[in-house]
Amino acid sequence: MPAPVLLDLTHTSHTRARTGIQRVTRSLHAALGQGAVAVTHDPHRRAWRLLKAWENENLAVDAASGRRGAHWPLAAKLRGHAQRLLRRLPAVSAQVSAINASGLIVPEVFAPVVAAALPALLAATRGPRVALFHDAIALKFPELTPTKTVARFPAYLRELLAFDGIAAVSEDSRATLLDYWRWLGVTTAPPVHALPLGVEVMGHLMGDTAKAAGASVVLCVGSLEGRKNHVALLGACEQLWARGVHFELQLIGLAQAQTGRAAVERVRTLQAAGRPLRYDGPAEDTTLAAAYAGCAFTVYPSLIEGFGLPVIESLAHGKPCVCSALGAIGESARGGGCVALESVDEASLAAALGRLLAAPGEVATLAAAARARKFRTWQDYAGELTGWMGGLPRRG
Repeated sequence: MPAPVLLDLTHTSHTRARTGIQRVTRSLHAALGQGAVAVTHDPHRRAWRLLKAWENENLAVDAASGRRGAHWPLAAKLRGHAQRLLRRLPAVSAQVSAINASGLIVPEVFAPVVAAALPALLAATRGPRVALFHDAIALKFPELTPTKTVARFPAYLRELLAFDGIAAVSEDSRATLLDYWRWLGVTTAPPVHALPLGVEVMGHLMGDTAKAAGASVVLCVGSLEGRKNHVALLGACEQLWARGVHFELQLIGLAQAQTGRAAVERVRTLQAAGRPLRYDGPAEDTTLAAAYAGCAFTVYPSLIEGFGLPVIESLAHGKPCVCSALGAIGESARGGGCVALESVDEASLAAALGRLLAAPGEVATLAAAARARKFRTWQDYAGELTGWMGGLPRRG
């Protein structure tokens, strides 16, 4: 049996948030199975180590959290500090070094403290070292991105140059990263391979449109933040409600404190006015699957994504999706089952939603197109990723 790869779960093993990157990381971890060993950088111990039981529990539990940041129990902090103060520890624990890993995968957008510690882990891995690249939205739409993320991103994009290869989640993300490196004047960049993400749904929910026959629930899954464009969606729905169109809008997603404030305030205003609007906040996987099963169709009004996982998840559940025709979202929409819009402004969203709500036959046709699509599973994704990794030469 070949040696496993190391999988960096520094952030995901310390949060129960279910935003996009955490969903990707958890899914990849499960798909790799025994082919990967999860590691974390312990900032209190100041070393890379294997996960503890409580960190593995964070990965396994199906529970949503309203907190995005990493959480370390006080006992774990004190233990790490004590180990560091009582004896000199290597930057990579003996248990991690003993694995003699055949490679390294870093699926998260890592923080500065992890970036500073990465050279030690890169050096301790004998095989190719690969990072997933999700997007550069912080540079394209800084006004819709948290200020800390905007400040961090230029350094992060330069730090990716230390890897042997980069697996971009879409062709659009690949082009964005290469363009940025060319703008920097980089002449020896690692290869960047576009590998779209996988999707996994419960088998009995695939194509389950009967449950939603005649339903008037429109579902929107995604964090409430500026670039997700919920304000335009809420304005479009208010137009339809004011015209007497009967439907319920269901929102699922964690609100971002800085850029999602306007959307949250609009939600509260519309709810106070008695509009049929339901906001569930973050949801665990079983609740999310039930929401997909119970809706007529979905809408994903985001302006820009690295991939746009909710679009593919909607289609994999057999539910049509109203979304953008541009960028990475457009890549996912092109296979069928979507109403893809050149603009996701309020007027365009209102027109598309109104048309589908008035035409159940069109919804059924789109649902059939969604069910006819073939989707890359997370097992497929993990296999393609590790297969591509195996052919990468070490760059240093």
